Amino acid sequence: MTRRLFFRLIPSLLALVLVGSVPTQAAAESRLIVRVNPLPLLDNLTIVQRACSLAGCTVLYGLDGSLRQLYLVSVPDTLNLQIVTSLLSAAPGIAAVEADRTVFTEAADATTTSVPPALLDKDPVPYYGTNVRGGYVHQPAFGILGLAEAHDRYNATGRGITVAVIDTGVDPTHPVLSPVLLPGYDFTRNRDGGSERDDVNQSTMTVLDQSQPGWVNQSTMAVLDQSTMAVLDGPEFRAFGHGTIVAGVIHLAAPRANILPLKAFRADGSGTLSDVLRALYRASFDGAKVINMSFSFDAPSKELENAINYATGKGVVAVASTGNDGMKINVYPASYSTVMGVASTTNWDTLSSFSNYGTGVAWIAAPGEAIISTYPMGTYAAAWGTSFSTPFASGTAAMLAEMASISNKQAADAEG
Repeated sequence: MTRRLFFRLIPSLLALVLVGSVPTQAAAESRLIVRVNPLPLLDNLTIVQRACSLAGCTVLYGLDGSLRQLYLVSVPDTLNLQIVTSLLSAAPGIAAVEADRTVFTEAADATTTSVPPALLDKDPVPYYGTNVRGGYVHQPAFGILGLAEAHDRYNATGRGITVAVIDTGVDPTHPVLSPVLLPGYDFTRNRDGGSERDDVNQSTMTVLDQSQPGWVNQSTMAVLDQSTMAVLDGPEFRAFGHGTIVAGVIHLAAPRANILPLKAFRADGSGTLSDVLRALYRASFDGAKVINMSFSFDAPSKELENAINYATGKGVVAVASTGNDGMKINVYPASYSTVMGVASTTNWDTLSSFSNYGTGVAWIAAPGEAIISTYPMGTYAAAWGTSFSTPFASGTAAMLAEMASISNKQAADAEG
């Protein structure tokens, strides 16, 4: 469609937008992800702003940092979203339009009601500059993966490598993690940090102690040293601690790697596709060599694939979980060709009953049952799920990257 024809059609298209709209008492918004195809003599932001002025949307902000090719726009619910999408898609300089949507990080899998013995091992052990619980380094997964040999015999610890963790955030005050955490970002609040502690209030943060093991909540079934169960037992905390657990597993595998916390999910596990995209581009620009994505979506996204391809094109190793449905299915981003999908295995080196599997989604597998790791407020937890096998692969990739420049396929071949 030429620019002249498009502008001639604007009155008719706008009429369709208004006719197809349904007025609401309290107008809300839908959001669209818009990719620009640059035009001569116009900067990309201006292209999107002009298209939105005609289609009835509002430009919120860019999603891809200094690339300035991807923007998030809002559409009032008083307009027909499908027609606005068509208007934008036909506008000069617009290459693609995709709906933003709510996405979720993975809940841990509820497969047990017993406390793993390693969680009860509280004897302090020195571990690369900090004291950790004995159960953290004596857990079965540590031996299965040969991490002690990798650290001691080959001196592979991930030194100088940055691993980005796109998740619910990380507790920056945890004594085990604080020495290796980089300044991150909280995309759910649009501010510096990336702390998961911001999702709970002061009264909630003071209840955690180390008196006895118990369940964090029945939806995640992660075991925690906590005396007051009810405080965190609710859907609003379904995924609280997820990112700190993931970061702790990466640190266990690659104890000298730097961890970049990029908070794209809230404590209930919800986030937006647009925030995940922002986190991916931010990881690329901030020098991450490995990106850990302990989440899986049931539907593909072209812009998610674009963001991952951009990162891996710069030499980043992208790692994602296969999901906990126990099925041979494709999930995303693990099923993209440039992503290392990680399934979960038992401590007997068999596929976990909850783990998704198949060549279309899983490149490799790693232990993902009763994994002992760090948890907010200086505590420890155990959890089950491909979310926690994935960071073992990310940590291993960081160790390999310390020794040589590697691609996703090379990392997978080495870990396999």
